[in-house]
Amino acid sequence: MCTAITFKTNDFYFGRNLDLEYHYNEEVVITPRNFPFSFRNKKELLSHYSIIGMATVSNNYPLYYEATNEKGLSLAGLNFPQNAFYYPESEVKENIAPFEFIPRILGQCATVDEATEDLKHINLLNISFSDAFPASPLHWLLADKNRSVTIEPMHDGLKIYENPIGVLTNNPPFDFHMHNLGNYMNITSQPPENRFSKKLSLIPCSVGMGAIGLPGDPSSASRFIKAVFTKFNSVCGNSEEESVSQFFHILGSVVQQRGVTCVKENEYEYTLYSCCCNTDKGIYYYITYENSRITAIDMRRENLNGNKLITYPLITSNQILYQN
Repeated sequence: MCTAITFKTNDFYFGRNLDLEYHYNEEVVITPRNFPFSFRNKKELLSHYSIIGMATVSNNYPLYYEATNEKGLSLAGLNFPQNAFYYPESEVKENIAPFEFIPRILGQCATVDEATEDLKHINLLNISFSDAFPASPLHWLLADKNRSVTIEPMHDGLKIYENPIGVLTNNPPFDFHMHNLGNYMNITSQPPENRFSKKLSLIPCSVGMGAIGLPGDPSSASRFIKAVFTKFNSVCGNSEEESVSQFFHILGSVVQQRGVTCVKENEYEYTLYSCCCNTDKGIYYYITYENSRITAIDMRRENLNGNKLITYPLITSNQILYQN
């Protein structure tokens, strides 16, 4: 399972926690403008916007988990089992496989408005990349600095929901999560008022008790509530250092620790990495489960007019700074 968020100070930030029980040799991948993107059912995309994000590279093809393009448009795929549905081939729409979706949208669209218009003409085709990489059941968070939407391929059609909170987790579908927020409208970051009885003189036992009832379990519904509450009550300065630090702290509120979520005997889902991209500057930051030191990769320091993938293996070993 996963959690994706947006965040805005002076710049706009986009990122996610990737929660899985195994690695796919993921690495930070920059796709320059002239890398030839191949598609199963359309011509190669020979020229496009440059893209940076986390991906597994197979047969020289970047299978992006999430990414941002040079215009600041960002897209993240999150697990959506039992609900995601991909369609038969269409004769009237552009047939795009799920693994081609991020390259197709970020390669050709500069804004959410452009992308949502484009989506009217796209059919998400039920096709896998390979036997080793079957089609993942996904929904997506699409965002720029002005607008966020959730995209969900369902049995009764492709749903596009306005997402004014800029947060996405996993099942159930997005409309449930938005409705469920109303169950927590009394939660507050402020000290609680005595609504129990005016006849009793009650005082809180500690600070933070205005948020009693805020979920803390790792389910997707609870992570959604916790991430929204943390984000919307976040207090942050406008500097890059403060913004990036606060972004990781928001994601940290819903991080999964190894051992807490058992998916099968001796296998545990946990947060493999957390990332934050300054979409205005094209700087991709990440931490991993084993290495909490922030690593940064600036796409604009690379030759974005090239035609070969630029890859950065993750730094996963723990890095400890001794002060004495």
